[in-house]
This record gives sequence, C-alpha cells and structure tokens, in this order.
Amino acid sequence: MKRIAVCPGSFDPITNGHIDIIQRGAKVFDELYVVLLNNSSKHPLFTIEERVDLIKKVTSHIPNVKVDTSQGLLVDYAKSINADAIIRGLRAVSDFEYEMQITSMNKVLYDHLETFFIMTKNQYSFLSSSIVKEVAKYNGDVSELVPPLVNEALKKKYSK
Repeated sequence: MKRIAVCPGSFDPITNGHIDIIQRGAKVFDELYVVLLNNSSKHPLFTIEERVDLIKKVTSHIPNVKVDTSQGLLVDYAKSINADAIIRGLRAVSDFEYEMQITSMNKVLYDHLETFFIMTKNQYSFLSSSIVKEVAKYNGDVSELVPPLVNEALKKKYSK
C-alpha cells in the first residue's frame, strides 16, 4: 500500500524553504503531491500555470513528487488521490496556532487524514514567499532564498 501525502500551498513563488520541506517529506512518503490551492485572500504575482511550471522544474530531481492544482477544499483533493497525510512546514511558534486551527478543521472534515509538521531549517525560519517578493520588487538580491530559475522569473516579472 502506497503512502501518499499532500504538500499544499500557494507557492507564489516557491522558495528554498518550500523545497526543503518537499524534499524531506518525499523521503517519508511513497508519493508526495505538491498541490497549489486557490487562496482567495491572496493576489498572486505568478499565474497558476507559471507556478506549476516553476515547481515542476525545481522539483524534477525528486522522482516521487507530483505537482497539481485544486480549486476546492484540501480534504476533498486528498480524498480524490487517496492521500493519508498532509505535510506542512512550520517556521515559528506563530505558525503553529494558525496551522493547528486548519488541522483541527481538516480532522473534522476527514478523520482519516493526518497532518505532519516539519520544522524548517534555521536558515529558512524567516523565509516566506511574501518577503521574497517584497525584496525582489525593489531589486534586492534573493538569489540565496530561491532556486536560480525562480530568481530569474522574479527579475523578469519585476522588470515589466
């Protein structure tokens, strides 16, 4: 029986912190779906198609990672692929409270699904897509925070 997990997010853009969580999660599960969810409260810089393309390219070295999108509830997506788990990265204690609320709601909606939290490496504890975009917008150097392909995509977006 395959162990299948989902690593959800908006990934706008994917950062080295995200990739670290994906790589570590992929070591534990037979299949790991990186799924882009529609977050109506966010205004993305990259289109869904651009984000899917970037994620596929920067995770292509991880054979058991699949990239997908979903418009509905995460638990419905998880059911549709027979996932057993959700993987979430935690940067700080402040993330935990928010993640605990989501995890509790997901358990109410689908008791079979477990959530696994992976602590980020210290070097990524401050890192978020939002902060990367803010720095890149003003021509700051984010090359240590994102894969080279993402760095180039950010430069291209902000040069327009």
